[in-house]
Amino acid sequence: MVKRTLFFANPAYLNTKNEQLVVNFPDEDKPPVTIPIEDLGYLVLEHPQITLTNGLICKLIENKTSIITCDKQHLPNALLQPLTGHSEQTERFRHQLNSSVPLKKNLWQQTISAKISNQAFHLSARNKDSRKLMRWADEVKSGDTENHEAIAAALYFQSLFNHVEGFSRNQKGIAPNGLLNYGYAILRAVTARALISTGLLPSVGIFHSNKYNSFCLADDIMEPYRIYVDALVYDITHRGGGYEELTQQLKAELLTIPAMDVVLEGKRSPLMVAMSRTTNSLYECYAGISRKILYPVFEITV
Repeated sequence: MVKRTLFFANPAYLNTKNEQLVVNFPDEDKPPVTIPIEDLGYLVLEHPQITLTNGLICKLIENKTSIITCDKQHLPNALLQPLTGHSEQTERFRHQLNSSVPLKKNLWQQTISAKISNQAFHLSARNKDSRKLMRWADEVKSGDTENHEAIAAALYFQSLFNHVEGFSRNQKGIAPNGLLNYGYAILRAVTARALISTGLLPSVGIFHSNKYNSFCLADDIMEPYRIYVDALVYDITHRGGGYEELTQQLKAELLTIPAMDVVLEGKRSPLMVAMSRTTNSLYECYAGISRKILYPVFEITV
C-alpha cells in the first residue's frame, strides 16, 4: 500500500480521535479535517506554529509514520522515527554490527556501480552522452578505492544541467540546488524509514561514518535512488516558469517522490515500496542469505 505524505505550511493543531488524524486550523474559518492514520507515511511540518498532541505522536509512531520537521529556511532538518522498528530488531542489529570489512566494501561497490549506471541511463534518456559513465560503472572496484563516485558525479551534473548558466552541484549554490537539496532530504527520510522498518540501524553505515551523522546508512543506500530526484528537478527546470525559489507548488511536487514509479527487478512499484525491498535485501546480505543488494534501474516514465 502506498502511504500518503501530508505537508503543513500554515498554523495547525493536530490531534487524534477514533484512530484518525484530526487537523484544526485556528487561523482559518473552516471545519476540521480527518484522515485515517493507517494511510499516512510522512508528515512534513514546516510552519513553527504547528501543535501535535502526544497521543497523536504515539499513534503515528505505532503506524511507522515519519514526522519530518523543517528549519527557518523551510528545509527538512529532523526526522522522528520509532525506537523499535522490527520484531527481530536485536538479532538484525547484531548481523549488521558484525558485518565484515570485505562485505561492506563489496556492498559499497555494488551501490556506487548502481548509482553511476543510473546516472548514465538518465543522461542517455535525455539524449546526452553517457559513454564515460557506462564505462566507469563497470570499473568500480571493491570499496570504490579510485573514487569513481566523485568523478562520475562531476561529469554527470555538468552534463545534466548544462542549460543552467553557472550551475555546479553545491548545497549552497544557485538554483536548482535548492530543489535538489529538498528532494534529497525527502529521499533520506524515505530511506531511514525503510531501514528502521527492516530492523537496521540507520546510523551505522557501510561507507559513510561521520560520528555526527545519525543517518550514515541512509546516506549510503539512497545513492542509486538520487536519480529520481534529479529527474524530477530536471523536468522542473525545462518546463518554463521560475524555479529559483522553493515555492509551495514546487515543494508539493517534490513531496511526490515517495510515490514515484521505479523499476526494480523488471517490475514497476512506488519508490517507497522499492526502497523497502532494497533495505530488506541489504539485511539478507548482512545475514549471509544473499550477496546482492536490490537497486532500481532508472527508466523515464511517461
